[in-house]
Amino acid sequence: MNLPQRFFSLFSLTALLLFIHSTGFAQNCSIRGFIYEQETGEPVLFTNVYLYKTSIGAPTDANGYFAITKIPPGQYFLMVTYVGFDTLKIPITLKANEMLSKKLYLTKSTFQLDEISISAARQDKVRETQTSIIKITPKEIQSIPTIGGQPDLAQYLQVLPGVIFSGDQGGQLYIRGGPPIQNKVLYDGMIVYNPFHSIGLFSVFDVDILKNVDVYTGGFGAEYGGRLSSVMDVTTRDGNKNRLAGKFDVSTFGAKALLEGPIHKQKNEDDASATFLLSIKNSYLAQSSKIFYTYIDKNGLPFNYLDIYGKIAVNSPNGSKVDVFGFNFNDNVTYKVLQNYSWKSYGGGMTFLAIPGKSSVLIEGNFAYSTYKVDLEEANKSPRSSSINGFNGGLNFTYFFGKDALKYGLEMSGYKTILDFYNIVNRQIDYTQNSTEAAVFVKYKWMFGKFIIEPGLRFQYYASISAASFEPRLAIKYNAYKNFRLKMAAGLYSQNLISTTYDKDVVNLFYGYITSPTNKLQKCDQVVLGFEWDLMQNLSLNVEGYYKYYPRLTTLNRNKLYDDTPENANVADYYKKDFVYETGDAEGVDFSVKYDWKKIHFWLTYSLGYIHRQDGVYTFVPPYDRRHNLNVVSTFNWGKRNDWELDARYNFGSGFPFTQTGGFFEQINFANMGTNYATTNGTLGILYSDYDKGRLPYYSRLDINLKKIFFLGKTTKFEINASVTNALDQQNIFYFDRVTYTRIDQMPIMPSLGLSFSF
Repeated sequence: MNLPQRFFSLFSLTALLLFIHSTGFAQNCSIRGFIYEQETGEPVLFTNVYLYKTSIGAPTDANGYFAITKIPPGQYFLMVTYVGFDTLKIPITLKANEMLSKKLYLTKSTFQLDEISISAARQDKVRETQTSIIKITPKEIQSIPTIGGQPDLAQYLQVLPGVIFSGDQGGQLYIRGGPPIQNKVLYDGMIVYNPFHSIGLFSVFDVDILKNVDVYTGGFGAEYGGRLSSVMDVTTRDGNKNRLAGKFDVSTFGAKALLEGPIHKQKNEDDASATFLLSIKNSYLAQSSKIFYTYIDKNGLPFNYLDIYGKIAVNSPNGSKVDVFGFNFNDNVTYKVLQNYSWKSYGGGMTFLAIPGKSSVLIEGNFAYSTYKVDLEEANKSPRSSSINGFNGGLNFTYFFGKDALKYGLEMSGYKTILDFYNIVNRQIDYTQNSTEAAVFVKYKWMFGKFIIEPGLRFQYYASISAASFEPRLAIKYNAYKNFRLKMAAGLYSQNLISTTYDKDVVNLFYGYITSPTNKLQKCDQVVLGFEWDLMQNLSLNVEGYYKYYPRLTTLNRNKLYDDTPENANVADYYKKDFVYETGDAEGVDFSVKYDWKKIHFWLTYSLGYIHRQDGVYTFVPPYDRRHNLNVVSTFNWGKRNDWELDARYNFGSGFPFTQTGGFFEQINFANMGTNYATTNGTLGILYSDYDKGRLPYYSRLDINLKKIFFLGKTTKFEINASVTNALDQQNIFYFDRVTYTRIDQMPIMPSLGLSFSF
């Protein structure tokens, strides 16, 4: 029996034993079910479900599902409380060994609350470890300035502690010392390889269809793997179950349309339902800028993209469901200096949620296929291209034992990567690889006294290179006082993908994927320590320090001068291999201060970070080593129905490193032994100074947004949104051509107007 067979046999035996063990716990009284909004049929996330005048209860998850176990038989009142909705209180009677299933619906409050609930994560402070995780809802994304009249997840992610964004154009996420290749992005369980458009103000995600976003900036649990740095898990909501609804947005940047509604309307609680959801959004800035922003470039701003996402959800009477979705995202930039930069991505998949009878187990699964291709053509340089396509799928089981929970599952993925690339001495790197990965994991959340302990273990197997990785994970929280909590997380992580960026670009635009060319996995060991302190009822402080050690990283060889051929056998590998290995570390500390009081929301985040790399010859810092990063966000609502809103966001970041230009020379190709250097015309060669010893100017941007809502009916409203991007008109670098010494800056001061109609 080979290793993969042993691996799956061991998992099957473990799963069987866990199931038998868990059924022993299920002999107590239990309540399970779903909480939905009455108006739309959407699940209510992360709210409290409990038995009145007891300490017995549980929160709902991202599906609106809850499970309360180990309940003594008797009569109770089941209560649900959620900000903005009427409290639900119903009598129940539990008999010995009974499993009671409920589907509950909340109705919106008939009165307007003075206080805005910015984040449901507050409810989880004393029942979840919450180390290096930020839970984001659409309401929170809409609380920051909506550039171009449309709120976007990309704009919100820039504010998170520990997250570095490369800017308005070509923006990518660098999280706690890790490049974008180390970030795993899941969209309804499907891997998305590039979620950000070349105009970095916008992502591929439509905020109006999002249900929940979990961002893990480090120390993530055993259920996630295949990446070294972070995970962003994005889930979309179902379409409206009760009526046809929609939203249309238009602004000086672009337009968006959303349509949703029932395919089969649920007639009663014992009936199934089916819904659809379709979202289309695009940028026409290349055309509109010739009218509104001619002071920037009379030829227009060449940023165009088109995103299409569709979903069909089928819900059974007991809450089980199946979702089928598909997407097509594309992006295109045409500058005179760049010539052309574009990427395309498309795919689809399905997810399911199953609730077996007479058990508190929750079964979740997914399968998806996606593809991504990026091309870059530059003046005076050879073109580059990279692509990745493949599938991913998984099956997870969750059991609830009172306040404790057991989760385990398996995952599989396979993909093909292609790279066509030329380095600075015009040496071609052409690489194609197929790869398959498989993993099993288990984790347990254990609550006793003031402690929450969450150990986990993941086994990751990379079939194409016959490499395996055992990855223990651990998260702990200690609720020292009612308003003060200590927390930590640690783990081992591995990854097979590497990036196709080129570090000697002053600013990186090209970002592709390729699998590691050898059986040496990239690995990272990390630990996070921190605390949460509720300074006042409405004021909280969160501090986290982290350390990451990279015993091995694989990168493109920026120093390659020779082809790797028998004729160059005596040349050092450092100058002829396509790839080299690096070691390094990253350390830093993140601060976050939040203040929420009635109609005022204030959020300040500051990150201090250091990154070091060593390739066996040189010690250096990578081009995303930003030392200081500060964000300040404020929101103020007023009016009888909170129909006015003023938002502001300021970002300051120290400059990124880059390799300076030392000079130029005539480069002659001596591949032909008969070349006469005295008469042959060469090409322009570049002399580089010490690697990444220079620093770009600091980055600074202030955005302001004013919004007015007109309520035209119970479900109909019209919104006017006026915003100013880069209100201080800071000059932030976007791209620099070394040869022509041409600099292109990011967005200057750009006012915009947006109109929105929803029904």
